[in-house]
Amino acid sequence: MTGTESTRFAFVALAGRPNVGKSTLLNRIVGEKLAITSSKPQSTLHVVRGILSDEQTQLVFVDPPGLFDPSNLLQSSMVATAEAALRDADLVLCLQPATEAADEPAALADIDKWLPDTRDRMATVLTKADLLGEGQRPSVAPATFLVSGITGEGVQELVDWCRRRAPEGPFLYDPDDLSSQNLRFFAAELVREAAFELLQQELPYATAVVVDEFREGTSPIYIRVILYVERTSQKGMLIGKNGDTIKALGQVARSKIETLVGEKVYLDLWVKVLAKWRTRPRALRMLGFSVSLKQKDSK
Repeated sequence: MTGTESTRFAFVALAGRPNVGKSTLLNRIVGEKLAITSSKPQSTLHVVRGILSDEQTQLVFVDPPGLFDPSNLLQSSMVATAEAALRDADLVLCLQPATEAADEPAALADIDKWLPDTRDRMATVLTKADLLGEGQRPSVAPATFLVSGITGEGVQELVDWCRRRAPEGPFLYDPDDLSSQNLRFFAAELVREAAFELLQQELPYATAVVVDEFREGTSPIYIRVILYVERTSQKGMLIGKNGDTIKALGQVARSKIETLVGEKVYLDLWVKVLAKWRTRPRALRMLGFSVSLKQKDSK
């Protein structure tokens, strides 16, 4: 499409604390599982982008890590990434579970704390409406939406609001694209999702996933993935007795990736130790995280 008068385009950032339902909402909006979901908080490490296009409007929904007070360098990088995504967005959706609607001002206070002067381009979104019981549904003010990423309740109304508020401008992506990110990125994310499903306690958080090789021209598609942990003991736990744990993780992750790509996949998993990677700037940069010179190790 050409010409800025007939089309609209916007980056729409999903903002909120960890585990408020950002990833589930993104997947519902674009109609495809792009962002990993987990009941464990702080499972989103990188920005995930989903594209929704119609004839007149293209919206790029940006799902960054949650906003929280960081306690190590990795978490500082995650929060900085979220802040940058919100600063660069045309519209900001402030998410909070509907079950906490009585504390709605707290969600807005979070946005004011991390990103002041955002309210003129923001809507409040009360998520997880499917968890509300009889008599628990809150009344909603203007620019406030009650939604469920599980059932789809309220999602179309929210999308329509975004379309109306999107500024005039040309599309940046092909209307058929679902994301601006490639299959390598999503393969790594699905391995991480499998880790959160199968591994216990701290181990999923201490595991970084890197796609070392992705051969699309082969049948099956060959994907070699390196899982980095911080200690030798964690490597043993991830591999498991007789390799049982890493084998189970590979089976779950492979099924997820095959669903995404629509083809058979050979998933080759390797486990390596990268000592204290969550607190070392050089290690974090090697793993693809953004670490500024201002950020210091906060062990």
